[in-house]
Amino acid sequence: MAALVTYCQYVRIRLSGVMSQAPTSETLARGPAEHAVRDQIIDAANECFARYGYQKTTVADLARGIGFSKAYIYRFFESKQAIGEAICKDRLDRIITEARVAMDEGGSATDRFRRMFRSVTALSVALFFDDRKIYEVAALSALEQWNSAKYYSATLRSIVEDLVREGRENGEFERKTPLDETCRAIFYAMMPFIDPLHLERNLDLLPEAQNEVTSLILRSLAP
Repeated sequence: MAALVTYCQYVRIRLSGVMSQAPTSETLARGPAEHAVRDQIIDAANECFARYGYQKTTVADLARGIGFSKAYIYRFFESKQAIGEAICKDRLDRIITEARVAMDEGGSATDRFRRMFRSVTALSVALFFDDRKIYEVAALSALEQWNSAKYYSATLRSIVEDLVREGRENGEFERKTPLDETCRAIFYAMMPFIDPLHLERNLDLLPEAQNEVTSLILRSLAP
């Protein structure tokens, strides 16, 4: 655990401003300063989780390493899970944002769906290979149904619903099947390639399986 403390001390040196000094009670009263402290705790935790893993890092380890008391960190986060959720939500939000960018480059609802599904899968795979320990936090989030995982799933379902509505309105997709049933079925079909719990077991099927599932979904939506 000494290595963890040493590394977090290195993180502390890299951080500036609020991280270098524990704010006073007067500072805590200022909203922007509170957000700055919170963000910098997240930055430090993110680097420690990425290096040592979420399970092996405790709030006490983190507090010692960055020069805050454990009690002080609890003024901003009620638990280690709350810190993990903040990190997880940030990463999942990035996937959503980049997927929307890819989707917006498409024309038809069909093309936009292909781009969205392909982008979410590719970005999830990249997280798995490039930042494995943070990917494990995302998998734990999905397993234990943290709020970050629920929000991510709800956002993706909303995107799917918007695309199906768009396709129905312009005549690309059929309208007979109830919208909620259609969207649930699509989301279930996407799950092996977008959910951290399932993706790891399906990596060897990519990209062919994801492309085939996409084509199957779109054929089922044809009028």
